[in-house]
Amino acid sequence: MLSFAEEIYLLALDDVTGKITIPSKDIVLSSVLIGAVLCELAFLNKIDNDQEFLYLLNTESTGNPILDETLKIIQQTGQEKNTIYHCLKILLPNAKRIEQDVLAHLIKRGILKQINEKILWLFPARRYPVINNSEVKDVETRLREIILTDSIPTPRDTVLISLAHTCDLLEDILSPRELRRSTERIEELAKLDLVGQEVAQLINQINAFRSMPPYI
Repeated sequence: MLSFAEEIYLLALDDVTGKITIPSKDIVLSSVLIGAVLCELAFLNKIDNDQEFLYLLNTESTGNPILDETLKIIQQTGQEKNTIYHCLKILLPNAKRIEQDVLAHLIKRGILKQINEKILWLFPARRYPVINNSEVKDVETRLREIILTDSIPTPRDTVLISLAHTCDLLEDILSPRELRRSTERIEELAKLDLVGQEVAQLINQINAFRSMPPYI
């Protein structure tokens, strides 16, 4: 089974070009990956949360370096509880490492491959085209069925829909007409995941700050 972060990354990746498709990908992708890791920890009963706070329950090793590092950062706050929003902010510097870990796992599993290129024959660049799209199609099919029907989603699928909705990835899964007709259903499902809502708030605030005119 793929992790939340791995499934989100596959949804965000163009199958052919191997490049991330979401706008403002640095901030949006980083925020969503952090949210995905927190959700993974919640499913492992390492953390819990209510509408505002995140509670640290268990700091024993998960066996996953990224998850363990995330637990360590939260533990270093010295607080038994922190706001979800605060946790997202203090974990943002760790987002690049999470992305690298996700890529390494997807390459190891034979889902992606790494291609090294040069832009203008000078600047190095990498892309990660999909070589086995069965996992991608499985995720897309699952989410489409849940959104377009009255199917009862699993708790994991509810989280994935919320995270995908936060970074507009559902636009790549549904046609414009399907998206319009399913707006209410998507909003209802997204509201079931509190971490996903905080991720959306963080992204909106960061984007608002970046769009402000420089102080003179």
